[in-house]
Amino acid sequence: MSPEDKKRIAAEAAIDFVRPDSIIGVGTGSTVNHFIDLVAEKMGNKIRAAVSSSEASSERLRGHGIRVVDLNEVGKLDLYVDGADESNSRLQLIKGGGGALTREKIVAAASAQFVCIADDSKLVEVLGAFPLPLEVIPMARELVARELRGLGADPRLRDGTITDNGNQILDLHGLKITDALDLETRINQITGVVCVGLFAHRPADVLLLGTDNGVVTHTAD
Repeated sequence: MSPEDKKRIAAEAAIDFVRPDSIIGVGTGSTVNHFIDLVAEKMGNKIRAAVSSSEASSERLRGHGIRVVDLNEVGKLDLYVDGADESNSRLQLIKGGGGALTREKIVAAASAQFVCIADDSKLVEVLGAFPLPLEVIPMARELVARELRGLGADPRLRDGTITDNGNQILDLHGLKITDALDLETRINQITGVVCVGLFAHRPADVLLLGTDNGVVTHTAD
């Protein structure tokens, strides 16, 4: 089964978590694009609206005729569905490959249940092979980078990328993240960091992995 097929079956499995007449949180990325298309196909006239983590996802939702609303209008969400760049067995995630990590983390924090959808290559023993993204205030980029080098990271500017919030992305290479909770806390304390794409304090509740043998459901160890 191809990686795209695995993403699609994981996205299809997430439809079972969508309740009629609900407002759902929707993330960003290629796997989520499958989910958006499937929601429109199977549930489009049954959900009230969606809260999106990026302009790209909002545009795709509106293209299917699904109403997109601001999180401030609705408050708490029952469900958030998003992908991940990596997940460990505790369902702690690295996210932000698409640059929408701050809004993704906001929507995840506002949701009672976070369902992560991915292909089976995203499940790893130790986080960090995928470079950890940080959204940073542009004027603080070098200040932040110096602090991160002190943590053993190799921070690199993601060239040509400006987030939906008008900020820059640093990708942290060379990390083996054995204590994700501690690292997330330490990075959050660096002045100039807007958000780190480490979802440890708010991990996923359910991980749906597309595999050659179908969808495998994981919950945190």
